[in-house]
Amino acid sequence: MRFRHVFFRVAAPRKPRHRLLRLLLGVLGLALLLVLIAFGVFVGAAMLAAGALLRLWTLKRKAPARKDEALPGDFRVISKPALPAR
Repeated sequence: MRFRHVFFRVAAPRKPRHRLLRLLLGVLGLALLLVLIAFGVFVGAAMLAAGALLRLWTLKRKAPARKDEALPGDFRVISKPALPAR
């Protein structure tokens, strides 16, 4: 069975020959492009707003950071030569 490439040449969309129809389809294409861009900007702004609200909500739920207080426990000072070399 051979591959028939002629089908793709026949089925390819062509520009209409009528001037007004060509202009109308061009304006319709530009309008569709503007609608898609506006939708993308709206979705992007909604995602940014949702991220900002989520960040504010999680920051309010966290416990406040402690001030400069020492942790209780036993500590030992290690001299620099005792540290492992990398």
